[in-house]
Amino acid sequence: MKVLVTGAAGFIGSHLCERLLGDGCVVLGVDNFDDFYNPQIKRSNIAGCLKNKNFQLVEADIRDRAAMDEMVGKDIDIIVHLAARAGVRPSIAQPLLYADVNINGTAVLLEAAKKQRIGKFIFASSSSVYGNNEKVPFSEEDNVDFPISPYAATKKSGELICHTYHHLYGISLTCLRFFTVYGPRQRPDLAIHKFARLIEQGKPISVYGDGTMSRDFTYIDDIIDGTVAAMEKCLGFNIYNLGESRPITVNDLVAEIEKALGKKAVKEYVPPQPGDVERTYADVTKAVSELGYNPKTKIEDGLAKFVTWLRESA
Repeated sequence: MKVLVTGAAGFIGSHLCERLLGDGCVVLGVDNFDDFYNPQIKRSNIAGCLKNKNFQLVEADIRDRAAMDEMVGKDIDIIVHLAARAGVRPSIAQPLLYADVNINGTAVLLEAAKKQRIGKFIFASSSSVYGNNEKVPFSEEDNVDFPISPYAATKKSGELICHTYHHLYGISLTCLRFFTVYGPRQRPDLAIHKFARLIEQGKPISVYGDGTMSRDFTYIDDIIDGTVAAMEKCLGFNIYNLGESRPITVNDLVAEIEKALGKKAVKEYVPPQPGDVERTYADVTKAVSELGYNPKTKIEDGLAKFVTWLRESA
C-alpha cells in the first residue's frame, strides 16, 4: 500500500510514518516545515524515516495546488491528512491564517483526490469541535455547531467539506477526532511538554483558571493504533472519537508529572484563556465497536515514557 501523509514531520505524523513503514507500506510524506515551532524539531522527528528506502519526503505546502496534484498523482492508495495550523489560542490571534491553511488546504487535497480518483481519505479532526459540550462523555452524535475558537471552527469546517466530497464523488472518508494527544515528540507548546520541561528546570508553570479544567489525554501509541485501524476500515463516511476516555484535571495532571519527574512544581495560577474548553471526554464506543480501537495507556505510564524521552533528548 502506498500512503500519502501530510504533516509527516509533525508529532503525530512522524509516529504514523514510522508505524506504516514498519508495516511494509510505501510512504510519501509532505511537510512544509512551518515555523509555528522550531522546524529543526520536525526535521529531527522525521530523520529516522529518511533512512528507509520506502519513504520519500517532499517539502511542500498543502495550499499549493500544483504540488498537491503532483503528489496525489503518484499512484497513491490512501491519503492521511494530518497537516494543519494547530493550537486554540494562536488561532484567536491569527484567524485568517488558520482558515486559509486548515480549510483551503483541506479543500485543495480533496480536489486533488477527486481528480486522481483516490478512493480513501483520512482527515485529522479534533475534540475541540465539541466546544463546551454540556453532555459527557462526548459522542459523535452530539451537536458540534458551537465551536468556541477559530481552530475548532476550521476543524468542523474540514469535516463538512469531507462529507461533501464523499457525497458528490464517492470518496470513502473518515474523520478522526483526536483528544489531547501526548507522548514523545509532543509539540513544545502543549501542556504536558511545557509543564514537564519547566518543572525539570525548576521554573514556575502557569495554570490557567483554578486548575479544575479537565482533558482526556491520549497517548500517541493509542492514537496511531486507532488511525491505522481507521485506514484499514475506511469505507463510506464516518467520524470517530479517538481518546483515552479517562479525563484528568489540570491540577491532577501536574501532580502526576511531579511524580514522573520526582520534582515539585512551582504553580502560578493565571486567568483562563479565551477559546479554552472546560473539559474534553471521549465516548469511544463507536471506535471500539467498529475499528477494534483499544486505548490502554494509563496517564502515569504514558508520562513515565514521556519523561524518559524528554531527558534523553535534552
